[in-house]
Amino acid sequence: MQQDRLNQYRIMWVLVLFDLPTETKKDRKVYADFRKNLQRDGFTMFQFSIYLRHCMSMENANVHIKRVKKFLPEKGHVGIMCITDKQFGMMELFYGKSAEAKKTEGQQLELF
Repeated sequence: MQQDRLNQYRIMWVLVLFDLPTETKKDRKVYADFRKNLQRDGFTMFQFSIYLRHCMSMENANVHIKRVKKFLPEKGHVGIMCITDKQFGMMELFYGKSAEAKKTEGQQLELF
């Protein structure tokens, strides 16, 4: 049944969280290559070091997890987490605002 296949508990999100060194030129290249490989595999940036991918099933998620494991860098920390679509939908997101300079009132221009 189609409805059983596509429910919020079967659809998965794969999150890849990473903290890689960027001190040397080689480290920065490894970091950039890792990000590019994630993007090639369909992951999108959620935050600077968090990428995520929507998968239709746990089986599909496992395919992408195996791909990520193939291009793991030698240095740094990488975490891979799977959550259901239902769990992902319960996430609360907050977008902070940076401090803005106080706006000065504009001068009224009078045209004749």
